[in-house]
Amino acid sequence: MKNLFLVFTFFFSLLLIAQDNHKGEGPFPQLIIRGVTLINGDGSPPRGPVDVVVENNTIVDIRVVGYPGVAIKESSRPKLKSGGKELNASGMYLLPGFVDMHGHIGGSAQGADPDYVFKLWMAHGVTTVRQPSGIDASNLKKQSAKNTIVAPRIFDYVGFGSGSDTAISTPEQAREWVRQNAKNGADGIKFFGAEPEIMASALDENKKLGLGSACHHAQLSVARWNVLHSARAGLTSMEHWYGLPEALFEDRTVQDYPLDYNYQNEQHRFEEAGKLWKQSAKPFSDHWNAVMNELIALDFTLDPTFNIYEASRDLHRARRAEWHEDYTLPSLWKFYEPSKVSHGSYWHFWGTEQEIAWKENFRLWMTFVNEYKNRGGRVTAGSDSGFIYQLYGFAFIRELELLREAGFHPLEVIRSATLNGAEALGWDDKIGSIQIGKLADFVLIEENPLVNLKVLYGTGAIKLTDDNEVVRVGGVKYTIKDGIIYDSKKLLAEVKAQVDAEKAKANWELKQPGVKN
Repeated sequence: MKNLFLVFTFFFSLLLIAQDNHKGEGPFPQLIIRGVTLINGDGSPPRGPVDVVVENNTIVDIRVVGYPGVAIKESSRPKLKSGGKELNASGMYLLPGFVDMHGHIGGSAQGADPDYVFKLWMAHGVTTVRQPSGIDASNLKKQSAKNTIVAPRIFDYVGFGSGSDTAISTPEQAREWVRQNAKNGADGIKFFGAEPEIMASALDENKKLGLGSACHHAQLSVARWNVLHSARAGLTSMEHWYGLPEALFEDRTVQDYPLDYNYQNEQHRFEEAGKLWKQSAKPFSDHWNAVMNELIALDFTLDPTFNIYEASRDLHRARRAEWHEDYTLPSLWKFYEPSKVSHGSYWHFWGTEQEIAWKENFRLWMTFVNEYKNRGGRVTAGSDSGFIYQLYGFAFIRELELLREAGFHPLEVIRSATLNGAEALGWDDKIGSIQIGKLADFVLIEENPLVNLKVLYGTGAIKLTDDNEVVRVGGVKYTIKDGIIYDSKKLLAEVKAQVDAEKAKANWELKQPGVKN
């Protein structure tokens, strides 16, 4: 009977996917979002009701049309033109489209195809993604720009050395690769580290070409080339936090590795990384301040991706996130499980001691990031989903919660997720805030995310009503990209149907690691 049910589920899910592939509505010659409360990405407080008018994907008017609790005078509102579309957003909140500054577009190891990934992002209001290395995104980038696929706009930062027939071993080879990368249409470069002379040459050439750059300062190269070296050479942003504690060392030059450490052992790598911030300069000490102030003076961007390490401090929480049952593919769940091969699956024997060390790691890391923001440094929001029990879209919202934990005001959180990302990409004249002349990238939601960021999750937030009823509220209602309106809940339903079909096809059910029955 169970097998019959699974077969029915499989074919019904396939039918849903085939018949209900949501392509969005629009674009329209005119779009008016009426009576909404505006939460902009520039740090300004909410205001409303306002009517936001878009014509041919450009914001042309943001008109205050009344006051809270007072009936709107209809004669004062912008007029709808022939062929136009209006959304009644009374009681709703409008934000700029979110910018995920660290988004990998799936991968073969995870079994996650781009359509799956894109729908999860778009369902959570992510309208722009920077891919810092990963699959070849050149065609997807073009399709997204033309809106022939449901996808965020893509900024492609190609992994340094990708496509080269031989390893880059000279400064001139580095420069030539950088020049060719620009000719190929890439938006920037993702570095993992290299010999100092190679890094210096590549960053210098990339800077001359005016392209962006990011770096995960991997341990194999960081002893001679940390974040300060990169920033001085022209790197525009850093990923995660590797390379930053090393720049803050005062009484050592290398991480305090155990003598039986092996970099190829994932538990070794992540367990010892959890002790790294304690080895660096104390918060607000002279050296700590000097490094921070120099990075800010260099207009350097921090993209911390807190969420991708959260399982390190609370593995049970990450494994038991409620969205896994409905939205995580079987292949992705398998990739997350303890493994000696899969990247980030370092749960060989993860326990209390490792988590306590990582809690302190987070405290020190968050102190630096929050103060960096306070002194005027740019901090963005990135998720690095598809690893370590973090799911596309959902993980981006978790990143916002972790920025809040670090000390950001909710308005500063939204700014990191919108305008700061746009600035780091050099697109702040087009996206990142809701201003006249910018593109129509919006997030429309029925709950106030400043009060509770959890309402941005696709699964919503739990609330008890005045009638003592437990309900789910929130979840993004509409994601609007380039003036095209996407029903976010329909996108999530399609993802669930895809996951259900994969489960039924393999007769698979989600079980926690080590559970046999």
